[in-house]
Amino acid sequence: MTDLADRRGVETAVYQPAEDSRLLADAAVEHARGLTLEVGTGSGWVAEQVATETDARVVASDVNPHACREARDRGLDVVRTDLVAPFRDDAFDTVCFNPPYLPTDPENEWGDWMERALSGGESGRAVLDPFLDSVGRVLAPDGRVLVLVSSLTGFDEVVERAESEGFAVEEVRQESYPFETLSILLLE
Repeated sequence: MTDLADRRGVETAVYQPAEDSRLLADAAVEHARGLTLEVGTGSGWVAEQVATETDARVVASDVNPHACREARDRGLDVVRTDLVAPFRDDAFDTVCFNPPYLPTDPENEWGDWMERALSGGESGRAVLDPFLDSVGRVLAPDGRVLVLVSSLTGFDEVVERAESEGFAVEEVRQESYPFETLSILLLE
């Protein structure tokens, strides 16, 4: 993995692996199976971990063309898309997602690819909520979702949204930092 300390503060158009990436990768390596989609792959590091450490067949996606190129450079199958829009019904056994989750005041958004990778809108759930609303469509009948949630986005609100979409929710990983707690939810 890229040395996390070396990536902090680096200006780039692609989100690079950090603590949240490692947390999602650890959970995905344990829980991913079958045809697996990583939504919002960024550098492709999480998808690469799943592809090399499990028997899962991995597809990566991102809306950012620079991220798609970086993920392809890792040897991944990549689709440029927003969330799960082009994928067919019942396609994936596992879907993983580390959404943009930082609550951002609209007046402070800077409008580039890195902002799109980080900003979750005012609530922190501007990307996560539409994902939860649509991901069930692309899951195989016994499919599962692994999604990273920050305490900054309202953990209880995310759980309630997932449950309202018919998912059973289990927290499978958690790490606390000075300003937030990161969790990985397994939705089935």
